[in-house]
Amino acid sequence: MRKISVFGATGSIGQSTLDLIARAADDYHVVALTGGANIDQLAKDAIRFRAEVAVTCHDHLLPDLRDRLAGTGIEATAGDHAIDEAATRYADWTMSAIVGAAGLRPGLTALRHGGTLALANKESLVTAGPLLKSEAAGHGARILPVDSEHSAVFQALVGEDIGAVEKVTITASGGALRDWPIEKLASATVEQASTHPTWAMGQRITIDSASMFNKAMELIEAHEFFGLPSTKIDAIIHRESLVHALVGFRDGAIMAHLGASDMRHAIGYALHWPERLDLPVGRLDLARIGSLTFSEADPVRYPALRLARDVMEAGPLAGTVFNAAKEVALDAFIARRIGFTDMARVVETTLNKMFAQDGLAMDDIRLEDIIETDRIARVSAWEAVE
Repeated sequence: MRKISVFGATGSIGQSTLDLIARAADDYHVVALTGGANIDQLAKDAIRFRAEVAVTCHDHLLPDLRDRLAGTGIEATAGDHAIDEAATRYADWTMSAIVGAAGLRPGLTALRHGGTLALANKESLVTAGPLLKSEAAGHGARILPVDSEHSAVFQALVGEDIGAVEKVTITASGGALRDWPIEKLASATVEQASTHPTWAMGQRITIDSASMFNKAMELIEAHEFFGLPSTKIDAIIHRESLVHALVGFRDGAIMAHLGASDMRHAIGYALHWPERLDLPVGRLDLARIGSLTFSEADPVRYPALRLARDVMEAGPLAGTVFNAAKEVALDAFIARRIGFTDMARVVETTLNKMFAQDGLAMDDIRLEDIIETDRIARVSAWEAVE
């Protein structure tokens, strides 16, 4: 019986993970489930899967969680320290689906078990790619990608020589505003940017999709995960969201990974790896689909892509700055303190300010360096908001 922990259990990735686990419940022992404000869902899942511990990141919600778990024998805890403690509990396989930089520390801790970290948290590789990979190597652990794009690249590379790769292309839907005239984007509201044409996701990631900051993060993530230079990584608009990534090789061949728009595919691949087992996802009928379309991801329309390339060239801590500034800019947009296109301005201003300082390109980074860089970058980003 495999021991499983799910960090970010109440989000869409966490719920899809638990859906797959429930279909073979006798094969798994759930160690820890963590969540945020959705205490009702967290408690229900903890009881359903007989978890050892349920953790909310919000301290003030601990009494509510304890009440819901009273008499079950399931431990209830709260706060960042409790999430870190939950990660110290041995698990063979851990889903890292906490949104934002908060997912980095428990992911690093989980790797010390020497098991598998299924990584859905973009920020971990963007902010601390070398550190994460070093921690995995030092403990004999494995990191498997769960982003649909990086899972697709990973699958296309099975049995291939990474040195033969000429280009990795990840696809993007274009987001909620993809058909808007470029001159109108500045006036886009939070509500207009929050409706995705293909995927059902949370508000923050949906807005990131509209601005393509999510795709910028994924470019950096691909750079860190696969060790490819920025010149070999690209993005393309693909409205149907059926081709998740393409890998081109030096002999001119291109391998494309296609699949239904269902995150259980990538999650299931990571859960069952190295085997392929049955998954409850839709099968594509190419004759019915008829055609697939692709178009350029315009860096003028999507300045986040240009900024991502700057980050890949600048060094590991530049990713920490990029992510921190992006999170601040998104907070400010949701709070209606800045406009939609101002998010890129805030990030670029912060990067330029931090690039002028020494130390962003250091080779041997520690968690303390990342935390401090993140703190400084957030201060600088809020100054750019003002």
